[in-house]
Amino acid sequence: MSEACSGRHDSGAIARSTALKMTDILAFAASPTFAIMALLTGVMGGGPMETICSTAHASPLNGMVTMYLLMSAFHASPWLKLIRTRTHTRTRRSH
Repeated sequence: MSEACSGRHDSGAIARSTALKMTDILAFAASPTFAIMALLTGVMGGGPMETICSTAHASPLNGMVTMYLLMSAFHASPWLKLIRTRTHTRTRRSH
């Protein structure tokens, strides 16, 4: 008899479900976190390491700000999927 029919709980399935939920939370948290870090770094400056490591100081988008913006863009896919599914759901309801 399978575990689903016997009423027993599979602790492995619960752990996998919890891990997936945590992964979803982290996936949604990454893009805004990097965007905030880019904003703070751009406003407050990169600190002493930024001045040592950067070769040109002509643009505030050099160094760490650019890296944080790129990381935010690379991690934006969960947000884009969410927006796409909500837009798709709204258009289907209106028809």
